[in-house]
Amino acid sequence: MNEYGQFKQTLLQDPEVKAEYDALEPEFDIIRTMIKARKEQNITQKELSERTGITQADISRIENGSRNPSLDMMKRLAKGLGMRLKLEFVPESKKRP
Repeated sequence: MNEYGQFKQTLLQDPEVKAEYDALEPEFDIIRTMIKARKEQNITQKELSERTGITQADISRIENGSRNPSLDMMKRLAKGLGMRLKLEFVPESKKRP
């Protein structure tokens, strides 16, 4: 494990840090999924911007976690990626893969 991984594991042993980290999981999931879809299609942020009408700067902010997109914006991004947005509620007891 690299130094970052070791540092992260150490921090996550603190219950308060772990709770905050877990609370951000949905945002991280959205970011990871969006970046993965864009990269799999070899689409730059600029190209996605042109397809959606969302500024490249806003796409960058979404991908780096400093912008919280609206549901409408997420739908536009999904459409720009040739996909549809799917939102689901998962019971707390169910573990996610």
